[in-house]
Amino acid sequence: MAQAFALSGAVGLVTGAASGIGAALAVALARRGCDLALVDRDAEGLKATEAAAAGARVSRHVLDLVDGEAILALKDAVEARHGRLSLLVNNAGVALGGTFAETDLSDFEWLMDVNFRATVRMTHAFLPLLRREPAAQIVNMSSLYGLIAPPGQTAYAASKFAVRGFSEALRHELAGSPLGVTLVHPGGVATNIARSARHPKGLDAAAVEAGRIAFERFLRLSPEAAAAEILRGIERRAPRIVVGRDARRVALIQRLMPVGYWRLIARLSGLER
Repeated sequence: MAQAFALSGAVGLVTGAASGIGAALAVALARRGCDLALVDRDAEGLKATEAAAAGARVSRHVLDLVDGEAILALKDAVEARHGRLSLLVNNAGVALGGTFAETDLSDFEWLMDVNFRATVRMTHAFLPLLRREPAAQIVNMSSLYGLIAPPGQTAYAASKFAVRGFSEALRHELAGSPLGVTLVHPGGVATNIARSARHPKGLDAAAVEAGRIAFERFLRLSPEAAAAEILRGIERRAPRIVVGRDARRVALIQRLMPVGYWRLIARLSGLER
């Protein structure tokens, strides 16, 4: 069994730290004695997270993770400010509604850039810094939709399955080293991701709103509760964390019915067409 990861005295970087799970993780890490580099596009949201993380040494970095050059500059800025990094949390993510046939390829590629390619770029940029530590951890945020793939979620599921495959292969490559990889699959967490999702051009606004309302009824777990589960897993250096009872139930159904799981899940959730 891997030795526990000490959050007190660690230096952590959290992307998507302006709201939702990212903000909740940042605040909880600060309370455990972890210094922080906070990353997001939302400058005002980052200021609010920094204020809530009082007591920690915090640096704020406003950038778009689609920009590969900005990520390289971020690595230099974090090293200059903090001198080291022992915890990388690739949490930032976006959503895109609509079926594959309705989706513009530019929107599909934008989502892959944020959800998957940014995770790869961040990991690649910070890997040398993390490997200097006697113990370090990479935490990559997949999703329940990295375990199952519902209709209407082709882009999002593709990105989260990609994060899963990348993280699992990387974990195997780093086995036996002081650098571990934790893969997180949150279920229905009450964040703003549905409200801020992009939708294909030309979709009926009333239908989009009805779909959002239907989706949000499954978002029951608070970001703070989700963050608490994730941090417990990080401290154990758990290879995988499935967050929430709903996600654990669905993960079990998928394992038992790897091909036909959606029929049962849709029936149990009232989503049958």
